[in-house]
Amino acid sequence: MDERVVDKSKLPSRHVTEGPERAPHRSYYYAMGLTRHQIHQPFVGVASCWNEAAPCNISLMRQAQAVKKGVAAAGGTPREFCTITVTDGIAMGHQGMKSSLVSRDVIADSVELTMRGHCYDALVGLAGCDKSLPGMMMAMVRLNVPSIFIYGGSILPGSFKGQPVTVQDVFEAVGKHSVGAMSDEDLEELEEHACPSAGACGAQFTANTMATVSEAIGLALPYSAGAPAPYEIRDSFCMTAGEMVMELIAKQIRPRDIVTRKALENAATVVAASGGSTNGALHLPAIAHECGIDFDLFDVAEIFKRTPYIADLKPGGRYVAKDMFEVGGIPLMMKTLLDHGFLHGDCMTVTGRTIAENMASVKWNPDQDVVFPADRPITATGGVVGLRGNLAPEGAIVKVAGMPPERQVFSGPARCFDTEEECFAAVKNRDYREGDVLVIRYEGPRGGPGMREMLATTAALYGQGMGDKVALITDGRFSGATRGFCIGHVGPEAAVGGPIALLQDGDIISMNAIEGSLTVDCSDEELARRKKDWKPRETDYGSGALWKYAQTVGSAKNGAVTHPGGKGEKHSYADQ
Repeated sequence: MDERVVDKSKLPSRHVTEGPERAPHRSYYYAMGLTRHQIHQPFVGVASCWNEAAPCNISLMRQAQAVKKGVAAAGGTPREFCTITVTDGIAMGHQGMKSSLVSRDVIADSVELTMRGHCYDALVGLAGCDKSLPGMMMAMVRLNVPSIFIYGGSILPGSFKGQPVTVQDVFEAVGKHSVGAMSDEDLEELEEHACPSAGACGAQFTANTMATVSEAIGLALPYSAGAPAPYEIRDSFCMTAGEMVMELIAKQIRPRDIVTRKALENAATVVAASGGSTNGALHLPAIAHECGIDFDLFDVAEIFKRTPYIADLKPGGRYVAKDMFEVGGIPLMMKTLLDHGFLHGDCMTVTGRTIAENMASVKWNPDQDVVFPADRPITATGGVVGLRGNLAPEGAIVKVAGMPPERQVFSGPARCFDTEEECFAAVKNRDYREGDVLVIRYEGPRGGPGMREMLATTAALYGQGMGDKVALITDGRFSGATRGFCIGHVGPEAAVGGPIALLQDGDIISMNAIEGSLTVDCSDEELARRKKDWKPRETDYGSGALWKYAQTVGSAKNGAVTHPGGKGEKHSYADQ
């Protein structure tokens, strides 16, 4: 520690610990065993998304204890609390998936309310599964108190018949099983061995994509996001984060000093370079929104368009997060991107140093083939691509990592479904044809509500051997584990009368990921005629959290956000 903070006169916690009028408040702290000295130190919220829903979250409480030790060692008083998580792997393929994206905003809201209500001075946030990562980062930039993000770490790969496997293989095995290509016994053995440890899905799905973002955007310590959950080194990262957040309080380095426009561009760069999840294009605009920065789907897509794809990670590649960590981690990928002009090196980070300063001692590892040099990439562009056209005036997104150029162009007749369940049933029953474009609509942020992911459907297609013979588009989302020509985030969504709502079976849909286009072979006049006959659909939810979300959520183009964001802020919590 370079400095220690003892003066609380400008910190939020003074409202609950300082002066005679706060004697009742202090009595509560004495009841919890705090000493007088601890009460008058800075208070650091240690927020985790721990629960027993899935392996992604199960190690977070243990890691939180290491954070608390670091805070205490550096002269702070840690205050631990938990928030919710909805784990996509469990929620996938049924109505529970409608809760997933909603949980991102509930996480951000609940962390905000806990911090505000108890006047904590800083935040260390631990998250393990898809939506909990952006949710926690959104809370950090919303509150703008000194903060450090910690990823709980990835799961280790499983083993099936001598081959490494992930949960993606299990989802695809369901499709194989449905057509008799896998026995009951093999499916049972695979499901028992695919996920052998704590941690989030091991490939470059949404959790690892947003973990990569956390380092590139500057909110996480270098190397911390790559270490798998079972590795003991995670405790060292966690303790260091607890110590470092005290230094951020002393120097008053805050999240909005770190998450700038340039930092968001760095974040979009690593999503594309790593062949990351299309969900990155949903979460980065939402994080930007909390800062009051305009950074929408098209801004993200522009970065994607000029970024080389260099990390050979599943689902499009060969390796998982553990493999990249062991050959040099996320800093190895960032270093080659920086050296070849794809990252802004002058962005501040939670180390108190810039990206360039953090990368100064990182050496390239030539004895590995997980990460390619940025000047000799796997492909010159295109881990993830943005699309636009008369079918998607507000844009759409597709992941093309690992797809050869000839497969990045597709045209075929529409086969329309108004729910994921309808489409999955058709796939399960082989009630579709090679060359079809399967359309799943009314699954957007407002229409779902909740913008479900469609991994069960896309994985079943691959399991049936049809993954590269059909295309799929939706106003919902796709899992980071999805592969094939699967286009999500189509906007405007069907629920608000977007063009996807006007499609009819047999309409010819053309998509070109090389040129960035998504069109339907209908004239403007024909679409206008259909729009006159279109009627909005009522949501299935008339009350509760999903109803409330549907009333406030905006378009996927801007991150599916639910409040005015940083631009609407009238006073800063951090300065209260």
